[in-house]
Amino acid sequence: MAGFQPAALFNALLYAVLGIVVFAVSFSVWDRLTPYDLWKQIIEEKNIALAILVGFFSLGLSIIIASAVH
Repeated sequence: MAGFQPAALFNALLYAVLGIVVFAVSFSVWDRLTPYDLWKQIIEEKNIALAILVGFFSLGLSIIIASAVH
């Protein structure tokens, strides 16, 4: 058994932060490309279809980022 490796912990934290940053930037770009404010449509207008679409977009993007950093 190898024991605790600080380099492995650092790499895991680095890739986790990198993945979150990539996700936030790409979601922000997608929000700006749409002709309406996503947050307002989902929260104030109760647009369930858009909420489902945003959820699927988030899941798909997360899977792509996880595959890229893995």
